[in-house]
Amino acid sequence: MSTLQRIVRPVGIILAVIGVVLILGFVEHAADGTLIQDVRIHVKGDAGIHFMDERSVRAEIMDQGPAILGSPVAEVDMPSIENRLRALPAVSNAEVYHTMDGTMHVKVEQRVPIVRVFNSDGSSFYIDKDGWTMPLSEAYTARVLVVTGDLHEPGARDGVIQVFSSDSLQSHFLSDDIHRLANFISNEPLWDALIDQVVVNHDGQFELIPKVGAQRILIGDGSLLDQRFAKLALFYKKGIPMADWRRYERIDLRFADQIVCTKRTMP
Repeated sequence: MSTLQRIVRPVGIILAVIGVVLILGFVEHAADGTLIQDVRIHVKGDAGIHFMDERSVRAEIMDQGPAILGSPVAEVDMPSIENRLRALPAVSNAEVYHTMDGTMHVKVEQRVPIVRVFNSDGSSFYIDKDGWTMPLSEAYTARVLVVTGDLHEPGARDGVIQVFSSDSLQSHFLSDDIHRLANFISNEPLWDALIDQVVVNHDGQFELIPKVGAQRILIGDGSLLDQRFAKLALFYKKGIPMADWRRYERIDLRFADQIVCTKRTMP
């Protein structure tokens, strides 16, 4: 390679980089002057989840702050709109951006509740699949597993908080265990179809109430769920067919390698 070539090549690269920067700057400047002509909203969530819809999202972003339609892109604070949407209790994530045709795109992902918790004082809240609490909504009621009993959980008063926490105060509550149990049930079609209520007794033990059979199924503190539900599945497959559903009042799965059943007192 000649001396001239060694000099020309770096200069050419530098000029090319400068050209790209200038073009990008021109495009960005032109985009900043583009007027917002349309707002397209996409609301994502599992089937049947309707805490938010296109109309409610549109109202949230169009009814607050300066007008968006007709404004130059540079004058629309899209990060602020994202933050406002993410602050909504029913929203897990939001993304706002624009394209060169003057369209502002708004993508909102809803939280997906898997359990509703009722405290002893009557207050209530949801926990979503990712372990965040959610206040109730006037617009929509989710049909999910219900947990009642001797509960005093903070989700009803503290809004959106994460149930997995190293905070020593959180260790006194059961929301973490409730979420683990609800997540296990919701991910298994058999248990999701069979169990719609859980009661927490005075000892902090979970009791399942199935839709059929009228038994109380004691599973303990929410640990060893795989083993305990495997025993329950075996009992339903082997034991129940040989006896009337109404025969048992209580099924206790807490003990290793055994199922303890209490017969119902017949009138």
